[in-house]
Amino acid sequence: MTTLKEFEDALREQGMHMALAILQKLRERDRVTRSVAPARRIAGRKMTPDLARRILELHATTEMTQQEIAFELGVNQGRVNEVIKRGKWLSDDPEAPEAVARDRAKARMTRVTERKSSQGQKTNAASSSVTKKRKSGARADQTQLILGDL
Repeated sequence: MTTLKEFEDALREQGMHMALAILQKLRERDRVTRSVAPARRIAGRKMTPDLARRILELHATTEMTQQEIAFELGVNQGRVNEVIKRGKWLSDDPEAPEAVARDRAKARMTRVTERKSSQGQKTNAASSSVTKKRKSGARADQTQLILGDL
């Protein structure tokens, strides 16, 4: 495959000045219309049944790809695929599999956050008591592993 620069050099070698002039005009036209494209998506939209129905409508009535639909609506292409292929997010039912999975994930994240904050408090308390024992000359408790424990 030839690059544009190689093509231009070949035109020069052949003395095709009219073709070079056309090429230059095309460059100028493109330079005028060129702009920095906006970010594809600043933040994803929350999937709702209305948005899912809009995805299905665009899929059925246009020749748009999943990626184009996702860009148009400001969602992830994976979400578009889930709606089209598996019919997800089409109802407000809190017992729908995707709603249940979302709620479990939120609960799991909350538990992890709470556990980390409580472990931080326990770690601070434990480290201060170990430091006090060591300062007083007492040995820290040592635990021995037995091969059966592994």
